[in-house]
Amino acid sequence: MLEIIEKLLVLQDRDKQLFRGDAELDSIGPEKEMALMKCNATLAALKDAEAKTKDVEVKRKELELEVQAYNEKIAKYSTQQLQTKKNEEYQALTNEINTCKAKISDLETEQLMLMDEAEAASAAVKRAKAEADEVKRMVESQVADLDGRKENLEKRIGEVEAERDRLAAQLDERILANYERVQKLRGENVVVGVSHSACGGCHMKLTAQVLVTCKGDKELAACPHCSRILYFTRDMDLTAPADAGPGNAF
Repeated sequence: MLEIIEKLLVLQDRDKQLFRGDAELDSIGPEKEMALMKCNATLAALKDAEAKTKDVEVKRKELELEVQAYNEKIAKYSTQQLQTKKNEEYQALTNEINTCKAKISDLETEQLMLMDEAEAASAAVKRAKAEADEVKRMVESQVADLDGRKENLEKRIGEVEAERDRLAAQLDERILANYERVQKLRGENVVVGVSHSACGGCHMKLTAQVLVTCKGDKELAACPHCSRILYFTRDMDLTAPADAGPGNAF
């Protein structure tokens, strides 16, 4: 194998490490965001449960004030009954008192219902708080792990980038420029082997001349279809399958 091919393969390996590292690094942000969103969702649920409890308490106090107001009316009407000498006025006041008592009865029924709501709301707050606390602990741990991963990845990527720069500096500028041009077009697999008379990248059948150049191992050969850099080793099979067609598009 040509020395330049060996160097290019090492360079390609470092580039693949960088591609994978960058992809993993890019995934950390969304993972962290999803974890924080989950935490915020449980906090929002807790806030809603607490708001429900406050609403019930406000309604309870409003009912108490209404009951108090009707009791005050009953006391007033009762005093007026003692002062009146007319049966018609007395009966009218009695009717007003009975109406107030009926209202109080209805309000007391609502109060009992609110007590049930208050108990349910209080239980909901306890459940929501327990869940929020648990999720918060889990998210804090997850975020810490993600931050640690990010720090380690950035360190590793920096090391590989430095090594990649060192390897690139050892290559002929024209060869490096061609490698990087093909990389932009075809992705991380730039230097590929030959298999069954076909390019290991685009899988298109190669011409006899290209195969001879690859096997001769004296100069660089490129796939005429995808421009990838080709290489051949003795363990590779140059024989094309009997039913081989023109190949697949890349």
